[in-house]
Amino acid sequence: MAKVPIYQQPVSTIYQSLQTDAQGLSATTAQERLAQNGKNALNQQKTTSLLQKFIAQFKDFMIIVLLVAALIAGLTGEVVDAVIILIVVVLNAIFGVFQEAKAEEAINALKEMSAPNATVRRGNVVTTVKSDELVVGDIVLLEAGDIIPADLRLVEVGSLKVEESALTGESVPVEKRDGVLTGDDLPIGDRANMAFMNSNVTYGRATGVVIATGMQTEVGRIAGMIEAADETTTPLQANLTQLGKSLTILILVIAAIVFAMGMWRQAETLIDMLLTAISLAVAAIPEGLPAIVTITLALGTQRMAKRHAIVRKLPAVETLGSTDIIASDKTGTLTQNKMTVEKVYQDLKLVDAHSLDFERDNLLAQTMILSNDTKITAEGLAGDPTETALVQYQMDRNYPVDQVLTDRPRVAEIPFDSERKLMSTIHPLADNQFLIAVKGAPDELLKRITQVAKNGQVTTLTAADRETILTTNHEMATQALRVLAFAYRIVDAIPNEMTSANVENNLVFAGMVGMIDPERPEVEQAVADAKSAGIRPLMITGDHRDTAAAIATRLGIIEEGETAAVITGAELDEMDDATFAKKVKDYAVYARVAPEHKVRIVNAWQKHGKVVAMTGDGVNDAPALKAADIGIGMGITGTEVSKGASDMVLADDNFSTIVVAVEEGRKVFANIQKAIQYLLSANLGEVLTLFMMTMLGWQILAPVHILWINLVTDTLPAIALGVEPMERNIMKQPPRGRKSNFFSGGVLGGILYQGLLEGAITLFVYWMAITYPVHAAANLAHADALTMAFATLGLIQLFHAFNSKSIHGSIFTVGLFRNKFFNWAIVIAFALLAMTILIPGLNGMFHVAHLDLFQWAIVLGASFMMIVIVEIVKFFQRRVVK
Repeated sequence: MAKVPIYQQPVSTIYQSLQTDAQGLSATTAQERLAQNGKNALNQQKTTSLLQKFIAQFKDFMIIVLLVAALIAGLTGEVVDAVIILIVVVLNAIFGVFQEAKAEEAINALKEMSAPNATVRRGNVVTTVKSDELVVGDIVLLEAGDIIPADLRLVEVGSLKVEESALTGESVPVEKRDGVLTGDDLPIGDRANMAFMNSNVTYGRATGVVIATGMQTEVGRIAGMIEAADETTTPLQANLTQLGKSLTILILVIAAIVFAMGMWRQAETLIDMLLTAISLAVAAIPEGLPAIVTITLALGTQRMAKRHAIVRKLPAVETLGSTDIIASDKTGTLTQNKMTVEKVYQDLKLVDAHSLDFERDNLLAQTMILSNDTKITAEGLAGDPTETALVQYQMDRNYPVDQVLTDRPRVAEIPFDSERKLMSTIHPLADNQFLIAVKGAPDELLKRITQVAKNGQVTTLTAADRETILTTNHEMATQALRVLAFAYRIVDAIPNEMTSANVENNLVFAGMVGMIDPERPEVEQAVADAKSAGIRPLMITGDHRDTAAAIATRLGIIEEGETAAVITGAELDEMDDATFAKKVKDYAVYARVAPEHKVRIVNAWQKHGKVVAMTGDGVNDAPALKAADIGIGMGITGTEVSKGASDMVLADDNFSTIVVAVEEGRKVFANIQKAIQYLLSANLGEVLTLFMMTMLGWQILAPVHILWINLVTDTLPAIALGVEPMERNIMKQPPRGRKSNFFSGGVLGGILYQGLLEGAITLFVYWMAITYPVHAAANLAHADALTMAFATLGLIQLFHAFNSKSIHGSIFTVGLFRNKFFNWAIVIAFALLAMTILIPGLNGMFHVAHLDLFQWAIVLGASFMMIVIVEIVKFFQRRVVK
């Protein structure tokens, strides 16, 4: 026999099956159940120890290549080389571990902020406990402002409204009731006698019995479904892996050729040629690249954290820079997530709400406050967002809200219900009369109105007045305003029967109010910035089409009247995936959609090769956050599941923060690209120098020379390039696209010609030193030539670092000395290079000789030519592009 769903069972049956009653569990029983079933909390993501994080850093392909090089160097006696390579690798791993740990700390801090308490009845005593200590069978008391701490079957309900967007995506609060439901297989949104974990009470009161906790709740069930979801590979990870593989093949081919040529010429022994091959391997591998990438990303995450974007995964920083599409929730991200009074209709005139100041005895102002269940607490206003907006509006105008509530206490009421769409309250007046204050839907309220307050006089409501009111209501609705109408009646006594027929009749029309969840003031500019950067913003909302279109127009996401760009969830359901993928470029606004539609939106854009960033705060958003190239969770309103599924968390839930993060991502990619061009062109120059020296039978640079250059004159400036200030036009360029990589945009060509140029200049200096020696003795002449080649190769790279400040721009336009870290890196690298030649003792260790001023002049002059030639090439490149 099939199990009867809990929403179809009477309360008495549920109490019996859960072994509880209306008085609640005893404290002892609650403790026993807590010990038996565990805490009421979702499974935490598996955390890794610092040691596990450290070991995981060595899975990178480039790191493995470096470890192999260190092993070969150690086995062939080059212990110093092996140790230095290992130091670089370990430092890189430490940086990676540090960033992961910092991100986890930030996420945990956000979790602490969202841990609620619960009010329960245990042993017929009402008490407050931590929500994670709730157990099945507990009786929970709810009121406006509470976060529902577990899945509940509602027992008693008083005008309860619950916002369930975390589960359903529907931002409008749903009305709840007690009693048995009859439908079979009801979706979560239709289970009106149940309340679900992580939902928010916006209005009314209720009592419920806990039917599920932790991973057994609806939230927990969905959390369990995504725990094993596959991680996506970011473009950065793919690019670095491909770069590592390409370099490995290049290294093996070049080393094999040199080794074979050397053995064929029989000029060197087997061991010497093996060492030569290792020198080439060391020259080809950019030892500092993994550390530079990690440092650049880590610094980027720190800058983003200061601007409210917490990055959970380092590579996500760079992926943000390639974003083509930003699909954003409306409520709280594009808007302020708080209803605000924008228009007031009084005396049959529509005016801007901020231009009004109400008199103390104004009955529209009083009705807005009195026919209202908002609670004023020390922490602020609690209640339905629509009602709190009415009270906040009056407070902002310095209207004496507290005094009105004190002077006019509520003595009777007819609560709101969805059938009549009205709420009425009764309050005493000073002359033994009573004020009936009514609010509700304008069309419903007008049916009960016979008079109208106009310019201080109460007159009969005419047909023309009625038409004017309805027209104004329609105009406000088309502007995405939520409209409430207000009316009143003064009576001599409280009606004997508090029914709608007795109370809500012969009313005086006081006015209407138009409210909206206003856009964040900074978002319009952020949308414009995104568009100018070639990024397409999309808006996703559970609101109606008109509301969505109005807000999107105000923000600049669509143009005025561009209704074809708006699609509803129902229309989306009528399309199959293939049809939607073809039409997806036509739509910028998605209205009345559920979170499950988000996955379809992500997939459709990805089929066009676009990099998609998707925001989400609900449990049902988690699959879309996983599917997106960048999943963006909400730090304030987001559930723990959505944060856990995201790559980045917005600490302020603000769309403009996403655009800031994209800007930072572009800067990070540009700086990594500069560092890669700089490093690989330098390494190509080193490889070419060693290769030609071997082919020409010249004395070859030793592994210690190459490694010192790689670690000092390569790595220090390259790290400094990673913190270069952002180039001025970076947010005016289109996204680089999914298929682009570090070699796109002319970088590969730059690496090739600049590497050849570095090698050619170094070989030229060596040739000059051999052809026109300062010393007559051959061994001294060779020592001078080797030293000058070593110094030239190092200095060329320091000069070339200035070229690398921009891929195509002139060094005179990007600012030679804007980056103080870069300036110090150049000074320190030059000092470390020079001391190997100038300081006695060190030059013996590095197999170099002292140089005179003439030799230093040749080295400096030849090295400086790197700047001159590259500037000339860039000049002609810019002319060709134009």
